Amino acid sequence: MNAWRWTLLLCFVLWGTAAPVWSYAEETKVRFVALDVHLESAEPVAAWQFELSEAGGRMRVVGVENGDSPAFARAPYYDRKAVSDGRADRIIVADFTLRPGSELPVGRVRIATVHVRLTGAGEPDYVLRLVTAGNAEGEPVSAAIHLDIQPGRSRK
Repeated sequence: MNAWRWTLLLCFVLWGTAAPVWSYAEETKVRFVALDVHLESAEPVAAWQFELSEAGGRMRVVGVENGDSPAFARAPYYDRKAVSDGRADRIIVADFTLRPGSELPVGRVRIATVHVRLTGAGEPDYVLRLVTAGNAEGEPVSAAIHLDIQPGRSRK
């Protein structure tokens, strides 16, 4: 066999062994993202609960922060053990306050920031669902929930 055939054969062998490694490297790409969760209501809100997941299963929650309202000054309730163990591929977050109606948030307010680790290439398909929102009397209120990626807070 002449030299160019050996060179060609060597190229095919190297290509065949390197391609799976490149594919694996792309699948294991890891990045961190901070997601702001906003609740919007025309009525004062004293309690809320939402669920967040990623349709492709590539998300792990690594932390949750409180929002902007003084009525919800401490970190909200969630499964801290699942988050610390790295098992939180979806999360349910909730909080309440016993403050009077005059001190409750109205309009659009950031209720939490969820920090997530994403694996793989491509854009994530987040699924955010408002489970409930209620007023100081424990009655349901009409509300909408929104998810925003914090600008400049995504790390690769």
